[in-house]
Amino acid sequence: MSRIAIASDHAAFELKSALAEHLRGKGHEVIDLGPPSTDSVDYPLYGYKLADAVASGAVDKGVALCGSGIGISIAVNRNPACRCALVSEPLSASLARQHNDANVIAMGGRLVGAEMAKACLDAFLDTPFLGDRHQRRVDQLSNPVSAKEPA
Repeated sequence: MSRIAIASDHAAFELKSALAEHLRGKGHEVIDLGPPSTDSVDYPLYGYKLADAVASGAVDKGVALCGSGIGISIAVNRNPACRCALVSEPLSASLARQHNDANVIAMGGRLVGAEMAKACLDAFLDTPFLGDRHQRRVDQLSNPVSAKEPA
């Protein structure tokens, strides 16, 4: 099973707890990067902590949560080693893996219910990257200089 880091802000603390329990129930090792309660915190700090864990290889994948999922996904994507996809339903989660080799999934605790979030997370973890033509595009995400118009 995978080693998965999970982090949130206060608005998604309850969703974080539910998803961590779901992951453990499926046999994954969960690294909870916080916060420890619903006390107000700043999502960038937790997004950066999660991005560092993924980029360093300390974990296989990450789960980023905040009220909307938008802010924390922006924070995670500041790290060029991370490809964080904001999703709200399983098809987007699968496509993020298939086409973009996303290594972090983001969701909004105020927008996505626990059961839908679990379905998204399962789709994300169960879907392999397709490689092939998609690899060239993923490489361009980490190296913008390589992104060129066809001749």
